[in-house]
Amino acid sequence: QVRLVESGGGLVQAGGSLRLACAASGINFRLYTMYWHRQAPGKQRELVANISGSGNTDYSDDVKGRFTISRDNVYWRVYLQMNSLKPEDTAVYYCNTKHRGNNYWGQGTQVTVSS
Repeated sequence: QVRLVESGGGLVQAGGSLRLACAASGINFRLYTMYWHRQAPGKQRELVANISGSGNTDYSDDVKGRFTISRDNVYWRVYLQMNSLKPEDTAVYYCNTKHRGNNYWGQGTQVTVSS
């Protein structure tokens, strides 16, 4: 059974930093691309960043240069380091992966950036 559990969200002032973590279980973690998405109130869920099993990364234009995705293939975790946060980064952040044709999501963690 695939399980993803996010942590690390919170309230931060604009310009501050947060580090999100996602703990994975139920998959051979090192083989899977992992994704961070976010969903702001009234908006569609959007892809923020992803990292392949071998560590190749990609970012949305909105976060490039401010966010860094990384992974720990020993402890089966994926991280999102978020720096220079802006009020428009406020959203629920979700960890995601795809396994046997199915999408799996965590419960999400709230990030709120005050101006």
